[in-house]
Amino acid sequence: MDFTLSDEQRLYRETLRDFVDREIVPVARDWEHSGRYPTEIVESMKKLGLFGLSIPEEYGGIAADTVSFALTFEEIARGWMGIAGILGSHSVSSWMIARHGTQEQRDAYLPELATGERRTGIALTEPGAGTDLQGITTTARRDGDDYVITGTKTWITNARHADPLPVLVKTDPRAEPAHKGMSILLVPADAEGFTVSKDIGKLGYKGTESCEVVLDEVRVPSSQLLGGVEGKGLQQALSSLETGRINIAARSVGIAQRAYDEALAYARDRTAFKQPIGDFQAVQLRLAEIAVQLQAARLMTYWAASRMDDGVRMDTESGMAKVFASETALQCATDAMRIHGGYGYSTEFEIERLYRDAPLMSIGEGTNDVLRTGIAKSLLAGKATVG
Repeated sequence: MDFTLSDEQRLYRETLRDFVDREIVPVARDWEHSGRYPTEIVESMKKLGLFGLSIPEEYGGIAADTVSFALTFEEIARGWMGIAGILGSHSVSSWMIARHGTQEQRDAYLPELATGERRTGIALTEPGAGTDLQGITTTARRDGDDYVITGTKTWITNARHADPLPVLVKTDPRAEPAHKGMSILLVPADAEGFTVSKDIGKLGYKGTESCEVVLDEVRVPSSQLLGGVEGKGLQQALSSLETGRINIAARSVGIAQRAYDEALAYARDRTAFKQPIGDFQAVQLRLAEIAVQLQAARLMTYWAASRMDDGVRMDTESGMAKVFASETALQCATDAMRIHGGYGYSTEFEIERLYRDAPLMSIGEGTNDVLRTGIAKSLLAGKATVG
C-alpha cells in the first residue's frame, strides 16, 4: 500500500502548479466577473500538451495515467474551475473517441484533438432529459448513406469550439429497452442546421460557455457513427462518464484546496480583539474540519483513479469519489466563507467565487443522489464490496 505519488507524477504536479499560479490565479477573479473568455490560458494549455491528456501517444497525446489525469483537474480547478471545464469536456470526449471510435475516426480526429488544434465536447443532456439519458428525444433517421439528426441539447460545454461534437441520439426510437436504440454521432461544427441557440446564464462555472444547441435536420455521413455500429451509444457515453466522475471529483478537491488556502491565510492575517482570528478555538475547529475533509476527499479521488489504472471496472469507486469530494467542496467553501465573515461575501475576495462554483460539482456527471442509488444497488447485487 503506497499513498505517495511517483517521481514523475510529482514533477508533473509541480509543472501544473507553476502554470496555474503564474497564468490562472492572477487573472481568474477579474476575468470571471467580466465574463472574459480565457483565450490566452487555452493557448498555454495547448503548448503544455494538456489537450492530449486522454489521447494515446501514437496519435500525439500524452496518454496520462488516471492519477495524473486527476492531478491535472485538481490543480487547474484550484486556480479557476471554469478552465477545468474547458479541458474536462474535451478530455472525456477524446477518451471516448479513442476508446470506441473506428480506426478511420481515430486517424481523422485524434492527432488534431491532441494538440488542441481541434477541440471537442459531449452532447448528452436535453431540456427534458438529464440524468435519465434513456429519455432523450433527439433522433437520427437513416437516409441512404447519411443520418439526419433532429433535436435539442443543453448545458453543452465547448459548444462553439467543438469539432466534432459527439451527440447522443436515438437511431431506433422504438427499441426496447431504449438503450438498444441509442447511438452517438460525431457532428462537424460546420454542419448545416447545427446552431448554438443560446448561452445559459449560470451562478458559477464561468469562463467556459454552457450552451443550448439545436440540430435541425442536420445531415452527417454514416461514417460519423461512433464505432460504426448502432445501438452502442449509451454504453459508450456511460463508460466515458467514469473518467468524467474522476474529473469532477478532482475538480472538487481543487475547489476545496483553494478554500482551505484562503481560509488559512485569512485566519493568520485577520485580527479581532487584538489577536489573529486563528487564535480563537471556533475558527481553529472549522479550519481543522476543512483540512480533514479535504485530505479525505483527495485520497478517495486518487484511490478511484488508481483503480482505473489497475484496469478494473470502477464505476462504484468513481461514483463514491465524486459524491464525497463534491460534498466536501460544498462544505469547505461554506466553512471558508464563514471564517472570512463579511469579506467572504465580497467579490473582492476569492471565496465567493468558490462558493458559487462548488454546487455544480454535486450535479455534474450524475447527481449525487442518483450516484448514491447506483452505489447502493451495486453493493446489494454483490458487484462491489467495501472492506
